[in-house]
Amino acid sequence: MEMIQFIDLNLTSAILLVLIGFIGGMVSGFIGSGGAFVLTPAMMALGAPGIVAVASNICHKFPKALVGATKRHKYGQVDIKLGLIMGVFAELGILYGKHVMTGIKRDFGAVGTDLYVSTVFVVVLAIVGGFVFRDYLKLRSQPHSDEHKVPKLAQWVHSIHIPGTMMYFNCAKANISLLFIAPLGFATGLLASSIAVGGFIGVPAMIYILGVPAIMASATELVIAFVMGLGGTIFYGLEGVVDVRLSMLILFGSLFGIQLGAIGTTYVKDYQVKLTMAVIMITVLFSRVFYIPGYLVKLQIIAPLPASTLNTLKLIGDGVLALALILGAATVLISLFKGMAEHRKQHETLTEAVGIAE
Repeated sequence: MEMIQFIDLNLTSAILLVLIGFIGGMVSGFIGSGGAFVLTPAMMALGAPGIVAVASNICHKFPKALVGATKRHKYGQVDIKLGLIMGVFAELGILYGKHVMTGIKRDFGAVGTDLYVSTVFVVVLAIVGGFVFRDYLKLRSQPHSDEHKVPKLAQWVHSIHIPGTMMYFNCAKANISLLFIAPLGFATGLLASSIAVGGFIGVPAMIYILGVPAIMASATELVIAFVMGLGGTIFYGLEGVVDVRLSMLILFGSLFGIQLGAIGTTYVKDYQVKLTMAVIMITVLFSRVFYIPGYLVKLQIIAPLPASTLNTLKLIGDGVLALALILGAATVLISLFKGMAEHRKQHETLTEAVGIAE
């Protein structure tokens, strides 16, 4: 099996990782996906092999997710029971997905994991990002888009009663069979072990299949991420592909960012969370597309391309990824400051009204 070489770190790359972690943390606290869908590509752009980027992101995820879940639990947005149950099934998915990733590393080397991670990113982001954006447009056009409406699929799931498997979940205000939750949890873990982003399945699944409001789904995903991250760190650590340096630098930045993101959710509507998810997903999708030709050339799957062409494609990919990071940070900060301003204005109006009444 090819030996994995960890990247060299200097002051510039260390500062970049802390900044990237801060932005990823804000996005994570805001939409509950773990933020790894920007962190994994960013680490790969800095030279980390795909398997190392995934493993190191999983390692940094569980302490960060614990902080975010605790913060949002204070706002009443977390369903701990659902998070822990889905987390247990997700752990099984993590274990299976780790075997898939290490098998690719054994047969095709580090560049094989680069191609695998990038391809999964493109496919998953195209499906989930497109679906979430379509749902955002639908909700935005409705006069009462801030009200949570249970999707038809979730209504059907709520109507199914299988003796011995039913549990009540407060976030969905319904009894749901564990036979629906088990595969969703497993798929969440499987995706997390492949690209370190289980939230791409976990959050939409809770919203559209289980009928959980977007705000609560994004918060409950942090509980799942904690469980997955803890187990995934152990599984990948035994393979020697966890770069603790990268994990700690990203964690340092994200612990600050995730608190800002969590606070921002208290000022936004469900459809705004979905817009943020969709925009960042689609932007990251395009960034990964530009890296794939280089991986295909290295694996000799396609004919060699001029070095100048490959460099240009990588430069474009880096630029689009930087745009995704900027969009993520800007969206969360704008939502936070706008919401705080509106809250302050409402408070002043209420104070004036009380003064007049007296």
